[in-house]
Order: sequence, then structure tokens, then C-alpha cells
Amino acid sequence: MEYLDFELPIKELQEQFEKAHQIGEDSDVDVSNTCTQIEKKLHETKKKIYKNLTPWQRVQLSRHPNRPYTMDYITAICGDSFLELHGDRNFKDDKAMIGGLGKIAGQSYMFIGQQKGYNTKTRQYRNFGMANPEGYRKALRLMKSAEKFNVPVVCLIDTPGAYPGLEAEERGQGEAIARNIFEMTRLKVPIIVVIIGEGASGGALGIGVGDSILMLENTWYSVISPESCSSILWRSWEFKEQAAEALKLTPMDMKKQKLIDSIVKEPLGGAHTDRSKTFEAVSSAIEKAYKELSDLSPKKLVAQRMEKYSKMGVFNS
Repeated sequence: MEYLDFELPIKELQEQFEKAHQIGEDSDVDVSNTCTQIEKKLHETKKKIYKNLTPWQRVQLSRHPNRPYTMDYITAICGDSFLELHGDRNFKDDKAMIGGLGKIAGQSYMFIGQQKGYNTKTRQYRNFGMANPEGYRKALRLMKSAEKFNVPVVCLIDTPGAYPGLEAEERGQGEAIARNIFEMTRLKVPIIVVIIGEGASGGALGIGVGDSILMLENTWYSVISPESCSSILWRSWEFKEQAAEALKLTPMDMKKQKLIDSIVKEPLGGAHTDRSKTFEAVSSAIEKAYKELSDLSPKKLVAQRMEKYSKMGVFNS
């Protein structure tokens, strides 16, 4: 188990608990009372820390190396029903963007999302979750297929941004993202977007237009990362914490600004501490969102989506 810097008090208590438990197993000494006291203190410490997280600490949690990624959610939610689909039918198959058909409680969905790697080799293979233009074009192809067969779309967002390389720009990165946004606004099937980790820049927006936008509790969604914002404003990454605070990128900030629809609660300590509970919460949230959208006609669905995004950023003085 890996711990972040602000989780060190939890790590110390966890080690104390394990040591006391080991002593009890290796000897005849009754350590049950000690273990109970440490366990109680551990729970109280967790509650105190995770109840008062700063925006930067939530950003750190969203990047936790043990946090589940897109394929983890799809595998857990859909089981053997998931069928991955490949390629943009134009250039190649982008491994950073995955998609395919899967079922939740008998209802078919088209799942699309960015996939990060678990180690050095798979991170390179998945390009660190940063999609190229062909990734966004693959996503659009799958959305259009879903529309043709009246299948709702679920987008799982977890990316540090679209790939900024020269070759990506040469193949039309900006146009691919813009095209996706344009087409998603008028797609005639329900679109449910779930931010499961990092939601950065146009890389997230390229599959981020939806009828129902959900964010897990320890995620973030912003036009720029705190580090990049800090480097632009202060010419240094040292002010990333202030940048995270100023960007208002947490789920609570996004909900307050009416840029998302709801927040999905995570287990105490983050999604990685109890994966099965997290998967269950996300699955239930998707089912609930679809139930609210399923009775709308295509015309009403598109009109409601257009109205939803037209209201964003409008303030009455």
C-alpha cells in the first residue's frame, strides 16, 4: 500500500496496528485491547484527514498509483459482457482511448474512456492516458454506432490531457476534439459522463459532453492542471497548491457552479481503499442517470442537452 505525504499519520498507525497484531500471534500476550484502541484511533485519524482535504490533496488522490482505471471499472461493472472495439477506420487504433459494448443489469451501453498504465511498460503502451487524434476519432465512431442502434453512451474520464506531440497536432488534434464536442451536443442517445480520476483540459472535454455529468469525490476537472497553471502564472511549479485552490477544480466547486450534476461518494480514504464498493457506487450512479434519461425522446434529449450547456458561464448581475 502506497501512502501520500498527508497520509503519513495513517501509515504510522497502520504499522502500529499490524505490529501489535503480529505480537499477539507470535506470543501468548493478549493484545486485543491495544489493537482495538489503535483501530479506533486509526478510524478517527482517517475521518479527520479525509474530511478536510485541500483541493491539491484531492488532485493527489485522483493520481494515486493504486486508484482503479477505466478498464478496472468496465471489467468490474460489465464482467464478461464487455466487447472491446478497435480503430478509427482512418489511421490506427489508439491504445490510450478504449471503447466497446457492455451491459449493466441487462441494459447495453457503449463504454468509452481513457486508459492509463499500471507500470512503466503499460504506461508507455497506453501513452499515459493521453489520446491522439485517432483516439478521439475512434470515440466518435463508437458514439455514432451507439446512436445508430439506440445504445446509451457512458464516458469514463481519466486523463492528464490530450497528447501534445507534434505528430498529434499534424494529424489534427484540435479539430478532432472540436468535432467530438460538436457531434456530442446533438447525439440522439443518452450520454452519461463519469470523471473517475483526472479531468484535464481538452483531453477530457473531447469525450466530456453529456446529459448527466458525474464526478467521483476525489477527482478534479479543469481547463488546466495545477502544475501548468502555476508554471504559467508564477514561472514555477512550487505554487501548484495555490493554483489548485484558485482553479475551483474539485467536485464540490463544480457542483456549486452547476457544471456537473452529482458527486459519487468514495470509500473513506479514496476509491483505491475499497474497489468493490467504488465499482458498485459508479454502477448504481450510471443506472440511476440512465433511468432519468431513458424516457426522453431524441428531440427532447438533444434540446435539453443544448439548454444545459447554453446556461453554463452565464451570470446575472
